[in-house]
Amino acid sequence: MTVEQKVALVTGASRGIGAGIVEGYRKQGYAVVATSRSIPASDDPQVHTVRGDLADPDTAARVVDAALERFGRIDTLVNNAGLFLAKPFTAYTDDDFAAMIGLNLAGFFATTRRAVVPMLEQGAGHVLTITTSLVDHALSAVPSVLASLTKGGLDAATRSLAVEYAGTGVRVNAVSPGIIKTPMHPVEAHGAYATLHPMGRMGEVEEIVHAALYLETAAFVTGETLHVDGGQSAGH
Repeated sequence: MTVEQKVALVTGASRGIGAGIVEGYRKQGYAVVATSRSIPASDDPQVHTVRGDLADPDTAARVVDAALERFGRIDTLVNNAGLFLAKPFTAYTDDDFAAMIGLNLAGFFATTRRAVVPMLEQGAGHVLTITTSLVDHALSAVPSVLASLTKGGLDAATRSLAVEYAGTGVRVNAVSPGIIKTPMHPVEAHGAYATLHPMGRMGEVEEIVHAALYLETAAFVTGETLHVDGGQSAGH
């Protein structure tokens, strides 16, 4: 690794959007530290994988330490790890609440708090968080108040951190997807999901990756939540 090579830390990186983001950053020449509960070892020497559950604060410490030990720096943190449970409000359990708070909020807090430290020391960095358009545009067909509660918190935190760090060289942004074709959505449901977007289709992983990489290079953009949702957040 050269001194100039940048390093991205990507959570929830074993499949779907997270795996796509890892690939996207590698194509841009970044070294990547990738983490999830089940991620396998990588054959790419510029991709270092760390298994762990980000609901456990010790995982955040291990992942950040691994990035610094292996590559010596962290330029970008992509907070992609998250849990989504769609249920009627009164059907949620205490365990559901604890699981979503633990991963979506506590995991974000623990990882971001640690990863920002080397960014501030080097005077540059980027924190990018994946949220959901359900935060802005609730759908009666998808009751998901815990997603709005947790991902909505991340959306607000994006703006707060962006303002706090605006003078330091550290930018903070978010990408807000609609429903994306990933392994979490069964193929037989794709037709129904497509109708929830004004554009009449689901999104592709590559479209979220393109948004992430745009924000990565947009030096005058911070505190932005970029919607990639087929018009869902605009209305129906």
